[in-house]
Amino acid sequence: MSSGLSVSGLEFRFGPKQALENVSFEVPAGTFCALLGPNGAGKSTLVSLLTRLLVSPDGAIHIAGYDLQRKPRAALAALGVVFQQPTLDLNLTVWQNLSYFAALHGLPRNIVSQRIDAALERLDMRERAHEKARDLNGGHRRRMELARALLHEPKVLLLDEPTVGLDAAARAAITAHVHDLADQGLCVLWTTHLTDEVRDSDHLLVLHQGAILADGQAGAIRGTSSLSDWFLSHTGAAA
Repeated sequence: MSSGLSVSGLEFRFGPKQALENVSFEVPAGTFCALLGPNGAGKSTLVSLLTRLLVSPDGAIHIAGYDLQRKPRAALAALGVVFQQPTLDLNLTVWQNLSYFAALHGLPRNIVSQRIDAALERLDMRERAHEKARDLNGGHRRRMELARALLHEPKVLLLDEPTVGLDAAARAAITAHVHDLADQGLCVLWTTHLTDEVRDSDHLLVLHQGAILADGQAGAIRGTSSLSDWFLSHTGAAA
């Protein structure tokens, strides 16, 4: 069974507006895939379909080998998500937020503490375990959300514009950490409109006007241009 992400023939409309048109791509395990697209390209619609907030009658999505339409519980259990908008309870501590999420996933109580401790250690957050979420800066809140997304040991990690609002140092730290997770075997789909978050060795998908404009290794796609210049010339959008 595949431990990556597969999308084929995906279509979606909002009334007369075609939001996605025949979107197909594969992201194997151990791959950092950047989904790059200007605002309005259809990235948020695609994320909503991958997380089953929206359901399309056309096309198929497989997460870690599970068909999202036929086996939604198994598929979603294999998916870790960091949404663009924060989804933390600011009045709870870091540990309490993670414990609550673990309970929602039905993790056995005897392994919850171990999982939380390991997730916080991985993100250099252990010393903040008993701080309230509202007292954390933006970068540490994002780290906490990433730790939460990894608690149930997903096969596929989806991050939707995860560095929005962060300063340069925090952006670089989060981007580097998620690349490390992919190097360790995780399948990562990272949506962004910022070309500086994409490495030449990354798998790159460019989404424009609801369709896949480019699919391949980022360095090969940009050629002799900078990725920012390539992106501007092909989409008309600065990044």
